[in-house]
Amino acid sequence: MPPDDLRVAGAAIARRAVGLPELAAARTVAAYVSVGREPSTRELIDTLRDRGTRVLLPVLRPDNDLDWAAYEGADSLVRARRGLLEPSAAALGVGAVTEADVVLLPGLAVDRRGLRLGRGGGSYDRVLARLAGGGFDPALVVVLYDDEVVEHVPAEPHDRSVRAAVTPSALHRFPEARPT
Repeated sequence: MPPDDLRVAGAAIARRAVGLPELAAARTVAAYVSVGREPSTRELIDTLRDRGTRVLLPVLRPDNDLDWAAYEGADSLVRARRGLLEPSAAALGVGAVTEADVVLLPGLAVDRRGLRLGRGGGSYDRVLARLAGGGFDPALVVVLYDDEVVEHVPAEPHDRSVRAAVTPSALHRFPEARPT
């Protein structure tokens, strides 16, 4: 996808996502900075921050677990391992995600049951297990392109369903999301 198309898709995702009741009411959102050909989250995280929402971004630890730090604007992002962009603010610990009212997730696809297919590194599986194990129930929302909402993705017993998927042209709700 050409850079201009990525930017247009990201703007459409931001417009659609900020209308989600879960995001409108959120005081803290755990998000991520998209890289490469992922659907752009840049406009969305800036919009959230500009309206006073605390935005936490992941910091990849050596063991592939995710620590979290506050997003302080685009100028505060630094290049990190695996081509990621991470906040330069002090890390808050792996448990900081439990403060989030909404967790925005990357993915490769989501199916009609709300089951998300990740990249296979296990980083977000650890985050989701931490949330479920602690009894935390933030709204889980995956950010995808339109053609990444599919009929079926493979699932493991530990997989947790998302509540919604935001794409450039639609908001998909999954009312029968499978709890952990």
